[in-house]
Amino acid sequence: MKVPEYVAGLKPYVSGKPIEELEREYGITGAIKLASNENPIGPSPKAVEAIMSVLGNLHRYPDAANHRLGTRLAAKLQVSVDQIVIGNGSNEIIELLVRTFLREGDEVIMPDPSFLMYEILVQAGGGRPVKVALKERVIDLEGMARSVTPKTRMIFVNNPNNPTGTIVSKDDFESFLQEVPPEVIVVMDEAYIEFVRDKTCPIGLDYLGGEKIVVSLRTFSKTYGLAGLRIGYGLMDAAVADLMHRVRQPFNTNLLAQVGALAALDDEAFLKKTLALVHSGLDFLYGEVAKVGLRYFPTQTNFFLIDMERDASVVFEEMLRLGVIVRPMTAYGYPNYIRINVGLPEDNQRFIEALKQVV
Repeated sequence: MKVPEYVAGLKPYVSGKPIEELEREYGITGAIKLASNENPIGPSPKAVEAIMSVLGNLHRYPDAANHRLGTRLAAKLQVSVDQIVIGNGSNEIIELLVRTFLREGDEVIMPDPSFLMYEILVQAGGGRPVKVALKERVIDLEGMARSVTPKTRMIFVNNPNNPTGTIVSKDDFESFLQEVPPEVIVVMDEAYIEFVRDKTCPIGLDYLGGEKIVVSLRTFSKTYGLAGLRIGYGLMDAAVADLMHRVRQPFNTNLLAQVGALAALDDEAFLKKTLALVHSGLDFLYGEVAKVGLRYFPTQTNFFLIDMERDASVVFEEMLRLGVIVRPMTAYGYPNYIRINVGLPEDNQRFIEALKQVV
C-alpha cells in the first residue's frame, strides 16, 4: 500500500484513557481524573435539559449550516454570522484551515511544546511544521517572527498555551503582528481564554477586520463542560470563512451538540460557577503543592504543571494506583513534569493526599 511519506511518518495523538478502562487495568475503583482539563462540575444543566428535549428528533438531520447557533454566537460576540465557522470541536477548525489554505511543502510555525494536534494536522496535510521553542514556558513571539519565510502560510499562537498555561501580553502580540506578512494567517487558539485572570492578555476577537489575517478558535469543551459533544468554532474575516465553508462537510456538527451549545451560551450562572470553582481550586492547590516542597508553575487556565523532580511516567503509575489520574508531560518534552487540572474541592484534597504519599 502506497501512502505519502508525510502520512506514513505521522505519530498519532495519544489521548488519556477513560476512567473505566484504567480502573479495569489496575484493579481500582472510585478513581478521579485530573488529566484532561475537563470541567469538574460537569455539563451546563441548561444544555442537558435542551438535549433531553430533542432526543425524539434523532431521526432528523442536524442543521447543515449551524444557523441558530451561528446567529446566537454572532449576537453574543457582536460579529457578523458570516465571520463564524462552527466545527466538530475547535480541532476541526484547525483541520479546515489546513485543508483550505495549505499546499504541500508550505510551512506552518507553531510553539514548542504546545497542542500536539497542530503538528499532526499540518503534517497530514503535506505541510512542514516549524517549531519555535518556548522561552521560560512562554511563547516566543519574536522567535516566531524571525522564523517566517516565503513558504510560511500560517502561525499558531496557543494563548493561553497548553501545556504551560502561560499567555503572551497584548503589547508583545501587537508588536509581533506588525512583523507578520499580510498574507500569513495568524491562528489564536483560545480554548482556555475564559479562565484568564491576567488583564494584559490579548483577545483574538479584537483583531478581526484588521490589516492582518487573524483567526480566533474557541470551544465549548472547557468552561461550558461539553467536551463529549465535540463542538467549537472559529472567528475570522468573512472572506476566510467563506473559503472554509466550501471545504467543510455538511452536517459536521450533530443535533445534540448544536442544541446543547446553544443552551449553554445562555447559562451565565453555570459559567460563573465554573470560573469561581477553578480559580479558588487553583489558589488552594498552589498553596498545598508548595507545602509539599515541589515547584509548580502558575497558570491562566484550569490546569498547571508540577515539577516532580523525577520520571513523570513513574509518578503517573504511582498516582494511578492511589486512584488519581494525572497527565505525565513526557510527550511535551517535560519528562519530570505532571499536569493536573482543577477538580472538585474533594478531588483536589484527594490529589494532595496522594501527592504526599508519592513524594
